[in-house]
Amino acid sequence: MLQYPKITLLKGKEISIIRKHHWIFSGAIDKKDPDLENGQLVQVFSARDLFLGIGHYQNGSIMVRMISYEEAPIDLDFWEKRIGLAYAMRQSLLLTSSQETNVYRLIHAEGDGLPGLIIDFYNGTAVIQAHSIGMVQHFDDLTNALQKVYGDGLKAVYDKSAETLPKNLPGIQNKMLFGTPETNLVQEYGCTYAIDWEHGQKTGFFVDQRENRKLFGSYAKGKKVLNAFCYSGGFSVSALNAGAKEVHSVDISAKAIALTEENVALNPGFEGTHKAIVADVVEYIREIDLDYDLIVLDPPAFAKNIKSRHNAIKAYKKLNTETLKHIKSGGILFTFSCSQVIDKQLFANTITAAAIESGRNVRILHYLSQPADHPINIFHQETEYLKGLVLFVE
Repeated sequence: MLQYPKITLLKGKEISIIRKHHWIFSGAIDKKDPDLENGQLVQVFSARDLFLGIGHYQNGSIMVRMISYEEAPIDLDFWEKRIGLAYAMRQSLLLTSSQETNVYRLIHAEGDGLPGLIIDFYNGTAVIQAHSIGMVQHFDDLTNALQKVYGDGLKAVYDKSAETLPKNLPGIQNKMLFGTPETNLVQEYGCTYAIDWEHGQKTGFFVDQRENRKLFGSYAKGKKVLNAFCYSGGFSVSALNAGAKEVHSVDISAKAIALTEENVALNPGFEGTHKAIVADVVEYIREIDLDYDLIVLDPPAFAKNIKSRHNAIKAYKKLNTETLKHIKSGGILFTFSCSQVIDKQLFANTITAAAIESGRNVRILHYLSQPADHPINIFHQETEYLKGLVLFVE
């Protein structure tokens, strides 16, 4: 018998869990121990006392995040198995032995059945980021499991959870959990990038745009290119590496511009073809005069929750309308949204509205999404968050 505290659901509320959705909302719970602490492992039962699985308790709208549907302890063996399964999937994608890239996502939260947990692999260094309090208690087991799965291929494990967990949690700080990194440089389709997992956004790099950066490069040869919201310059380096005539990187953050310039410098031979600009993207685009052949818009999430969705849609429409007005005739626009609460159809409708307002004729060349190492859990559709369109503008 498991020793974890017990939570009982209201009648009928077990259906989504039987279907292997990972979230239990507070309104679905009938009975629970009043002394439960945030992050504690709990057993979940139906109203008819049927065991449903094990999850992390957290007082809030999403009260339980399920991590197992089996009646077995959450111990080192559990984590070795789950990390091993995730690694095997990346093996099948040929990422773990790729000669073209040595950076990929190993654990994609609910996408890999582990809500609240992100692990990105950067050329020997695994960066862990917890998005739920419950995951923190497993870091020792996770580190041991990573060492077993990777062997000598793992040089270090770094915890980057301080930014994603509540600020009032005692003892939460970014720190090295194991080893010493040999390098912070990674390779991606012929491009070199420096990863700042200590101070950078997310785990240090937007791993989810890998395949989209490659596609962007395929359109860049001989073109004048604008990378808007450039962050660390991933799209810029890809375009330069593919033979772009000129690339401008724009971001309102001076720190982001510095990261971009560092990454461009790591890829020699582009002197005089790249310019980095600190500016508000919308204001910058309003001032250009049909100047760019190829533009990418990859803004931060405009909607963090459902309440901010309407304002986010207006912001996406405004940004894309201005860009469509100011791109060259025959130009190509890559436009993205990483706001999970804006689904791909709503995003496409928003871009359609922007195209109408711009007065330009626009065709869709590609629908884009997140790569396979950011899997979409068929039982938990909320794991689909990145969506993009490639547009040809007459």
